[in-house]
Amino acid sequence: MCRLSVLLGAIALLAGCMAGASRFQPAPVERVYSPADWPQTLYADIYVPEQRGPHAAVILAHGGGWARRSRADMDGIARELAQAGYVAMNIDYRFAPEHVFPAQLHDLQIAVRWLRQHASDLDVDPDRVAVLGYSSGGHLATLLGLVAGQGGELDYPYGGEDTRVQAVVAGGAPMDLRKYAGGRLVPSFLGGTRSEVPEVFAAASPVTHVHSEAPPFFLFHARQDRTVPLEHATDFQAALAAAGGDVELYEQTWRGHITGFLWRSDATAAALSWLEDVFATL
Repeated sequence: MCRLSVLLGAIALLAGCMAGASRFQPAPVERVYSPADWPQTLYADIYVPEQRGPHAAVILAHGGGWARRSRADMDGIARELAQAGYVAMNIDYRFAPEHVFPAQLHDLQIAVRWLRQHASDLDVDPDRVAVLGYSSGGHLATLLGLVAGQGGELDYPYGGEDTRVQAVVAGGAPMDLRKYAGGRLVPSFLGGTRSEVPEVFAAASPVTHVHSEAPPFFLFHARQDRTVPLEHATDFQAALAAAGGDVELYEQTWRGHITGFLWRSDATAAALSWLEDVFATL
C-alpha cells in the first residue's frame, strides 16, 4: 500500500480522464459532513445526476493506506456514478497515525447518517444506499457494511441500524490484516504491531465479521496484486459465502494493485451492472 500512496497522484489524474467523457458532466458541490464537535472537520464532494430522483446513493472512500491521499482520487468514479443515475458522496476521513482505528470507520458511519439526514435535500432514496472503496477505502467500506446493526464494539457509538447500507463494492481491499506480520503501515493504523495488539488486528479484519445478514458484496481484485494479494478477496469471498452471504468476485487479469485501480473500466462496468441489479430488487 506504500507504493500505491506514492503513485496514486498521477494515477488519479489519468484515471479521471479515462473515466469516460459522457454527455453529462456532473459538477460536485463540497459539503461539510462531520458534526460540529468532531475532532476534525470532514468534507465530501456531492455529485448529483442530471435527471430527477429519488436516486440511489453511493458513498465513496479513497485509498492511501489509511494515512494519505485524498477524495480527489475517487473523482472519476464519482462522476461515472452520477452519470449512471446515482448520487455520489465522495468523502474525506481522518488519517493515521494521528487518528488510529476505529476513527476512520466512525467517519464512514457518520457519513451514512449525514446522507440519510439530508436525503430529501439531495433527492436520495434513504433505503437505497451503497458504499464503494478501493484499497484501504475498500477495507473501511467492507467493515462499515458488516458491522452495522450488529451490536458489537465497532457498531458503537456511531453505528447502529441507521448506518446499514444495501450494497458494498470493494476493490483491492485488505480483508485480513493479520496477514501483515511486518511493515509500518498497518501498525500505524492500528496503534501497535501484530504481536502487541493481536486483538485489534483481528477486530479490524473484515473477514472476522462475516455473517448471513451482511449486505450484498461486489469485490474486484487484481490477480497480480502484490500489495494486497488476491487471497484477501478469495478468502473473504469463501468466508462470506459459507456464512450465507451474497458475494461476487471479479478478478482483474494482468494487473497489480496500482494498475487495478488505473485500468478499472471493466471492473467499474461490472460493478455498475451489479449495483443496478441489486437496487432493482429493493
